[in-house]
Amino acid sequence: MSVMKRLSGIVQAKANKVLDKAEDPRETLDLSYEKQLEQLQQVRKGVADVATARKRIELQAQQLQQSAAKLQDQARQAVAQNRDDLAREALSRRAAIASQLDGLKSQHDQLVTQEEHLVATTQQLQTRVEAFRTQKETLKASYTAAQAQTKIGEAVSGISESMSDTGLAMSRAQEKIANMQARAGAVDELLASGALTDLSGSSDPLQAELDKGLQTSQVDLELAQIKGQLGGTPSAPPAVGAAPTAAIGAAVSRPAEASAPTAASDTVAADTVDTEAEAVDGEPVPDQRSGPADLFSLDQGAGS
Repeated sequence: MSVMKRLSGIVQAKANKVLDKAEDPRETLDLSYEKQLEQLQQVRKGVADVATARKRIELQAQQLQQSAAKLQDQARQAVAQNRDDLAREALSRRAAIASQLDGLKSQHDQLVTQEEHLVATTQQLQTRVEAFRTQKETLKASYTAAQAQTKIGEAVSGISESMSDTGLAMSRAQEKIANMQARAGAVDELLASGALTDLSGSSDPLQAELDKGLQTSQVDLELAQIKGQLGGTPSAPPAVGAAPTAAIGAAVSRPAEASAPTAASDTVAADTVDTEAEAVDGEPVPDQRSGPADLFSLDQGAGS
């Protein structure tokens, strides 16, 4: 196959695809119905033309018959006047008219046959056109119903053009929200780890180190208290920092009370913790057994 033939085939295929997409079956049916009406009108016009020709032949035959009758009378008058020559002339003309009438009769018969055939064809075509019109309206209604059902199905399933645009917009919005949430979480993690600087907080590095050391001392002290309550030998915590308040002591001592077997051992553990706290910080710790503590608040003391 040559290049030109392939190119021609491709162009024809593309053109057919575009035409199929642009073609509306309802409009095509209407066009076919209009063409059939035009053909029916042409057949009717042909019937009228044949009938007109037949009528003309009939009129011409009537005129010839009148002429033949007149010549017959003239021949009789000539015979009555002993003018055989005139009678012979009249009879000769009458014979010529008779031959013309025979020719007209043959043409008239042909026109009558054609007229009858065209009339029958017109009736058949009229029946077909009416049947096609009924079928056309049925097909148009079916196509319209199918088209509406298809649009409704596409709208329900979300594959129509408008619903697809709406679905894509919602997908993009959800994706942007997820990206913003992930970015916010990442920034929070970086701020917590110190990789990013919190501009809203303190920018003094010395104060940051002091706060960090205070937090470490507090953790060590709490660990020593827990070990003392469990009957272990606590190691001396760092001297830097502040002592925990009664709320912290109560929060730590309550789990110990739940795990201790007797009330006497609870008292000894509490006294041991108080003595260690005084030895470490040089400050007396309030009696943790004097009243209930708030488990949902932590007092950081003077150092905080």
